[in-house]
Amino acid sequence: MRILTGYMPPTDGTATVAGFDIVKESLEVRKRVGYLPETVPLYTEMTVFDYLKFMADLRHLPDVENVVSETLDMVGLLDRAGGFIGNLSKGMRQRVGLAQALLHRPEVLILDEPTIGLDPAQIIEVRNLIREIGRERTVLLSTHILSEAQQICDRILIINKGKIVAEDTPENLQASLAGAQRVQIILRGQADKAVEEISGLAGVQNVILQGEDKLEFQYDTQNDIRPNVVRAVIKAKLDMLEMRTASL
Repeated sequence: MRILTGYMPPTDGTATVAGFDIVKESLEVRKRVGYLPETVPLYTEMTVFDYLKFMADLRHLPDVENVVSETLDMVGLLDRAGGFIGNLSKGMRQRVGLAQALLHRPEVLILDEPTIGLDPAQIIEVRNLIREIGRERTVLLSTHILSEAQQICDRILIINKGKIVAEDTPENLQASLAGAQRVQIILRGQADKAVEEISGLAGVQNVILQGEDKLEFQYDTQNDIRPNVVRAVIKAKLDMLEMRTASL
């Protein structure tokens, strides 16, 4: 996350945000990214409004006072604008942190453990706020709590030792954890013709077409469905080149 936000240079590889290279076009990336680190950097002796105005001035934003007021309204802090940050609860401080990340209306919002250290009521408030924000822009959320990702996110990536080991919708990942498996088959083109046949097999669900020659589906691990899949592909008059089965 620090690499994507420009806080740390990569040691290897490349990455782009909103189409811009994080190294070659770092300033363009920063214009389009809002970042809320795990520990929110706030000036507790300032009022909420003054702090956000200060941050907006640093970004050279036009019409600063209106921008700050609109952002405070967006995160539900308009009635706290004149209060000192030091007097706010941790949940409210998280909202201030979100507000500073949203001031410049970024295309991508990156949040690092946004609910850590909050009480249950504050967690619910922050999660609801993130869901609302996610309707208008891309939100990249880091969390160690799978249930939190399931409640907030449309898509989940699980990373282990720096490598992506799973990527799917929350529903599909939950099914995988519950004992289901996903299978990918590779055909000699025209994979769309196999979708109907495979979808009709008992125990098969969530058939997803992945290009001209690939499709994925989910099935219950209690039944070995591979022979039926082979027969379905033959019935569709297609050639299967490979079938992969991988549990999460």
